[in-house]
Amino acid sequence: IGSPDNQKLDEDFAKTPEFRWLGKHAARFGFHRAFPRRSAKRRLHFTQIVALVALGVGLFWALRTSPAVTFGALHAGALALFTIAILWRLAAAASLAPVKSRLALPPTWPTYTILCPLYHEANVVSGLVAAIERLDYPRHALDVKLLIEGDDPDTLAAALAAAGAAHIEVIIVPATAPRTKPKALNAGLLRARGDYVVVYDAEDRPHPQQLRAALGAFEDGGERLACVQAPLVIDNADASWIARQFAAEYAIQFREILPLLARLDLPLPLGGSSNHFRTDALTTVGGWDSFNVTEDADLGYRFAREGFHAGVIAHPTWEEAPVTFGAWLGQRTRWIKGHMQTWAVLMRNPFRTAREMGLGAFASMQLVLAGGIVATFAHGPLACIVLIAALSPYDLLGPADFTLALFGYSVAAFAAVTASALSGSLSHIRAALTMPFYWPLSSLAAARALFEFAFRPHHWAKTAHGVSIRAKAPTPAPLSP
Repeated sequence: IGSPDNQKLDEDFAKTPEFRWLGKHAARFGFHRAFPRRSAKRRLHFTQIVALVALGVGLFWALRTSPAVTFGALHAGALALFTIAILWRLAAAASLAPVKSRLALPPTWPTYTILCPLYHEANVVSGLVAAIERLDYPRHALDVKLLIEGDDPDTLAAALAAAGAAHIEVIIVPATAPRTKPKALNAGLLRARGDYVVVYDAEDRPHPQQLRAALGAFEDGGERLACVQAPLVIDNADASWIARQFAAEYAIQFREILPLLARLDLPLPLGGSSNHFRTDALTTVGGWDSFNVTEDADLGYRFAREGFHAGVIAHPTWEEAPVTFGAWLGQRTRWIKGHMQTWAVLMRNPFRTAREMGLGAFASMQLVLAGGIVATFAHGPLACIVLIAALSPYDLLGPADFTLALFGYSVAAFAAVTASALSGSLSHIRAALTMPFYWPLSSLAAARALFEFAFRPHHWAKTAHGVSIRAKAPTPAPLSP
């Protein structure tokens, strides 16, 4: 398992074949060295800074010379953008086609590596290991890696106590910058023995048959299917109002948005957990970017640039939502900052990105990724404008503006209802009633994310787990081979 002493760890690692392949700091800098123009280590390239300055100067000039025309054009553009985004969500919510998965039963079971990055998670390690032990997959074909940071002795002790089986290995990750989850995943990937790799977070409780469902998808999908995403389902939605809103968001994202993208063969902004990979495809694109704090979404678009595809499966993983505003704000700040990083990388050379992805995939990326970033900044100001306009005796907004706001809320409520139908949870319907009060909070996270993007781009805001009572996840009897 290595040593908690980082210097000793580096010396031990230097003796391994992985060191000779990628060098001493492969987990930290391997991707950046191999693909510098696709790494988020740098915030913006010089040409991007020039383009942003030119855009700002042009907008300022337009506002000075013709403010009415400029505001009219911006207003029309905003209406068009939000109309497209709302129609996209309506299409996803209306396509009520549940995902079906075939369970694999191969004559020879391929080795499956499970990577579990853990940091300050001593209280939930035993639960994670117990959930892994319930997986309906032969133990001799499992390769479980518990990835522990070198400065976290409590989680290390808990992992050693829980990891009694031969197929579970504890790996100490040197506590060096960047202190991110993808750095730990790269360390695990260097030692992975599996033909397939899956990532589970500390609080995850995967469906017992999830690995077999993913293997069936890979068998049916061909060699260009690089990844399949399992749906993430929140099982503590009743813990607080913010947890209930979070659960509805997840249901819409993983039960409606991602399945529609997969059916249209468009890139998937992957979730941070329960994504299953072909190991050879993952290493082909360089593994994870240690400097991107939403390494999941970044990887989904990098697969598309290399001609790979991603899909979805039906068997879920149950997760825990943040239950306080402070925990939610930290996590949401990191997500928005990571999406900024990912979009900035993709837009370093937009013509090349469009050529590699294809125009349809490039347009989808702009709608899902860039549109999502814009929406987080806009929700708060728009809510204030609509509220002031509704209370004001003056016509501050036109009929089209109020109609679009009502249409947007109606579609979001419809999406929550259909997600409830697919997941069987009535909490999403309850969340739909107060969604307009939840959306503006994202603007607070977006403002913090912009600050961190400029001054703390690689800071990882850790979310605490094991802080609330969780519902008992369904655990059907495994169909053992």
